[in-house]
Order: sequence, then structure tokens, then C-alpha cells
Amino acid sequence: MKNMRRSERQMEDKQALELLMQGEYGILATADRNYQPYGIPLNYIVIDNCIYFHCAIDGHKLQNIAENSKGCFTVVVSTHLIPEKFSTEYESVIAFGKVSIVEDDKEKIMALREFVKKYSGAFTLEGDQYIEKAKHLTVAVKMMIQSFKGKHRV
Repeated sequence: MKNMRRSERQMEDKQALELLMQGEYGILATADRNYQPYGIPLNYIVIDNCIYFHCAIDGHKLQNIAENSKGCFTVVVSTHLIPEKFSTEYESVIAFGKVSIVEDDKEKIMALREFVKKYSGAFTLEGDQYIEKAKHLTVAVKMMIQSFKGKHRV
């Protein structure tokens, strides 16, 4: 990844990773074989240097991943407009990596359970039941993080 133009706004890696783990949603950008970009907002989880997503068993995102495994994921949190300075306070992370379908059933179930834990923590029993019913209709996708940078203006 290129150096950041405004290096005084670059976060320490530890802080950027914490922000990535705490965010609620982000934008996954993929491209097809003709490099036509496609960005989609998604819920996500981070486990062991991978960002996981889930989706239906068919769709534009999966077609792009099959044609081009490169991906980019962006999370922006804590935004606050500063109109009098024509600026914004923010915290953001951008990650690049290889995107693939999770083929291993154990890994897929583990990821889906982590989604339940992050987004519906008070409903883990119901979440397990939901996963059992819907797992055949769900695809787990992961992006192996190859590089990331965090940037902020606070």
C-alpha cells in the first residue's frame, strides 16, 4: 500500500485494528474480470487476520469474487461534521486482501456463530437454531487481510 499523504492522520496499527474489530458495518469493494467495481455495505466480523461476511448463495458479489479475488474493505466510524472548518472529524480503516468463499463447514459455522455473538449476543441459543435452519442458504466469505491502514482526524 502506498504511503498516506496526510501521515499525521495515520493511526497506529493496533488502534486501526481495534477500530476495524469494533465497527458495525463497512463497504466491501470487489471488481469483476473487466475491473468493473462494485461496493456493497455489509456487517462483518474479524477473526485471525480475516474479515468475514455472509450472504445468500448467489449474487453479484459472489460472481465478482469468482472472477477476481482482490478485495478492499472500508470502515468509517465516529464522524462529526465541522462546518466552520469545512472539514470532518472521523476514524476510518481500509484493508486490502484476497477474498474467497469459506468451503470448510466448521469454519463457516464458527464464523456464523461469531456474527450472532457480535450482533445478537443476548440471543445465542436462538442464533444457533437460526444458523442450523439457514446454513444451507448462506455463504460465508472471508477476506484474508494483506495490508491495512487507519486514518483519523480527531
